[in-house]
Amino acid sequence: MAKAHPKGLYLIFFTGMSERFSYYGMRALFVLYMTKALFFDKALSSQIYGSYTGLVYLTPLIGGYIADKYWGNRRSIVIGGLLMALGQLLMFFSGMYYLQNELATWLMMSGLAFLIFGNGFFKPNISSMVGQLYPPGDQRLDSAFTIFYMGVNVGAFLAPLACGFVGDTGNPADFKWGFLLAAIGMVLSVILFVSLKDKWIVTEEGKPVGMKPAKNKVSESNQSNAGSSSNLSAPGFTKRHVLNWSGIGTLLLIVFYFLLGRDLIGAFVFALTIAAPGLVITDPTLTKIERERIRVIFIVAFFVIFFWAAFEQAGASLTYFAEEQTNRELMGTLIPTSFFQSINAIAIVIFAPIFVWIWSWLGKRKLEPASPYKQSIGLFLLAMGYLVIAFGVKGVDPGTKVSMMWLISLYTIHTFGELALSPIGLSMVNKLSPVKFASLLMGVWYLSMASSNIFAGTLSGLYPEPIEPGSTITHVKHFMGFEIASLYDFFMLFVVLAGLASVILFFLSRKLVKMMNGVR
Repeated sequence: MAKAHPKGLYLIFFTGMSERFSYYGMRALFVLYMTKALFFDKALSSQIYGSYTGLVYLTPLIGGYIADKYWGNRRSIVIGGLLMALGQLLMFFSGMYYLQNELATWLMMSGLAFLIFGNGFFKPNISSMVGQLYPPGDQRLDSAFTIFYMGVNVGAFLAPLACGFVGDTGNPADFKWGFLLAAIGMVLSVILFVSLKDKWIVTEEGKPVGMKPAKNKVSESNQSNAGSSSNLSAPGFTKRHVLNWSGIGTLLLIVFYFLLGRDLIGAFVFALTIAAPGLVITDPTLTKIERERIRVIFIVAFFVIFFWAAFEQAGASLTYFAEEQTNRELMGTLIPTSFFQSINAIAIVIFAPIFVWIWSWLGKRKLEPASPYKQSIGLFLLAMGYLVIAFGVKGVDPGTKVSMMWLISLYTIHTFGELALSPIGLSMVNKLSPVKFASLLMGVWYLSMASSNIFAGTLSGLYPEPIEPGSTITHVKHFMGFEIASLYDFFMLFVVLAGLASVILFFLSRKLVKMMNGVR
């Protein structure tokens, strides 16, 4: 009989669910709020959206480092949750004063800043804490992360429906109620965690998980993962080591900003995406096997960038598509645009148990593919989702609305890809990370998502739209040799990007598996 999961997993499940309700509730309304209430154009809205979601995945690097070095997971989660609650309240006040454009914009930007930094403390620590509940090599870990991922997506499913119902009404004055509901979700997340963490967030031996680390009093074992306790050693970075990589990061920032023409936020994220892994991989306390396993994390993280750059179109270009070119009438009722962002989440809740069963069934027969193979499958399925919708819009004029089934099909296929890639990636990072780098490497993993979201903002700017309302003539845009003159061209770009990444990762996977197992 299979061993039951610890109760702490279900506390993390509900805590993560409440936090994701907050995040996705706000995200479902964000682009619509900017374009309909503040009257930003699509290019500016896409840039702000991409910068926000990029920075949301950047700050976990900082939060992971502070947790591993100073605060521990528990304290970081509570502080992060409170900062995000304040950020959502500032979004509420922005919506309240939306007619005063300058004040509303200032409040919105302040709210985004608190959300970005709060997420940095919350996200990597709640994820890394899952693995710390289990002993090294526990076969339940992939299933545990899939269960945790279900909790995340229950929140992501409910949020666009609830926040969209009160906020996306067609009246710009109502956006504030959606933001207020998101704030309430964040407060509930913090209350739930604080009230039960001491009782349930413990190892099977009863030792507390996520406590403040000691200052290198204990040398770390070579195991890839273990339960956390109060005497866990911290990373061994020296001041000179950090300064050297800070200098390299600054040089990269200059290159991306001045020579490659990136905006300041994009240049900073891309520079850090290179410098931060360099800082970690050159830590002098790492053993050879640990360094090899960390390299696997970094290589897979590079390919994951292409997945999320295409997947995160949901909050920008696919929202424009749902708003303008999808027939949203159902039985005489117009479905709010924001509701479509629940499709992915409800599909995860439905299909995640099936994926858990598939991996378990294959595992019992020693046929379960290793993590890199699963992630190449995820990229392939993402490409297939865009291929389906590309055929759905082929030859369709920009002003013509198509059946909502095309968008539903895309989101459902993308869900299968996400289930093969994202929770498995979280599990892989936890398995391969040395204990003292558990949260920091989770932050590096999310850093790849920061780059992908900046990239996603750039790609969503290629979304074709008529020169004049009702016109069938569009601007022709270009990207790395691709000519984007229609929706078909736009969606096929993602088919090519995700498809190529899938094939290359698949052929690299055999070598990556050897590196994971310490085989030369």
